[in-house]
Amino acid sequence: MPIKIDVPQNGENAVAERKRDSGHWVYGVHAVKALLERRPEGVVSAALLRGSRASTLPEIERELASRGIPVEHLDRTALDRLTGGGTHQGVAVRTRGLGEIGIRDLESLVLERGRALRLLVLDQVQDPRNLGACLRTADAAGVDAVVVPRSRSAKLTPVAVKAAAGAAETVRLARVSNLASALHWLKEAGVWVVGADADTPRSLHDAQLDAPIAIVVGGEGHGLRRLTRELCDEIVSIPLRGTVASLNVSVAAAVFLFELDRQIRGRSPARRPA
Repeated sequence: MPIKIDVPQNGENAVAERKRDSGHWVYGVHAVKALLERRPEGVVSAALLRGSRASTLPEIERELASRGIPVEHLDRTALDRLTGGGTHQGVAVRTRGLGEIGIRDLESLVLERGRALRLLVLDQVQDPRNLGACLRTADAAGVDAVVVPRSRSAKLTPVAVKAAAGAAETVRLARVSNLASALHWLKEAGVWVVGADADTPRSLHDAQLDAPIAIVVGGEGHGLRRLTRELCDEIVSIPLRGTVASLNVSVAAAVFLFELDRQIRGRSPARRPA
């Protein structure tokens, strides 16, 4: 079923375009190496700590030089300021943009991917480290996009980018003004919406998961909001054997996404409940 969305010309997508064009600083040895391996064409420039004796920096500098990426050597104060005081390990690179998309781009993605679509939806995840970890998980699990509400959600800060370990460059991040409306039109488009809730008795292992699908996980502490929960086609929980009552949002997302992948790989598409 085609998706019809009324979005003003200067609406969300225009904001997303400006976000893409402005770019971001990615810092930390692991994150920078991952970016240079996966999408080196997205790196505009680099900053290295002047006089550093870290054994990893010469290798990174040679890689930057081989790709013709300009490098500036900064003192620690300047590099700390550039990265907002984050743990940069002596290296930061500026990118062309991290692929944040608006609702029109998300609509196109849904139509393009069809029955293969896999989405991860984060309902007000506010810690940038958790956002980054979820992007990293989404990349590993082959997710097409991570969808978040525009308000009360973590931004793609340098902290989030570092936690993503390169995945902020490979996974689309879709910001929507109204998450409930987005879930509604996803359902209208034939996407099966599955919510994660620790308090529901139905186990994830009893669910029949298949694409096109959107896995929805709640924010830190409060879980799924009431309206988000009501819009899910199915609510399931992760069976926990120990004493803890819940898992970190990125860990829960990983369990759901890899169970989805296991089921898709292990059998033909299953018939879902009517």
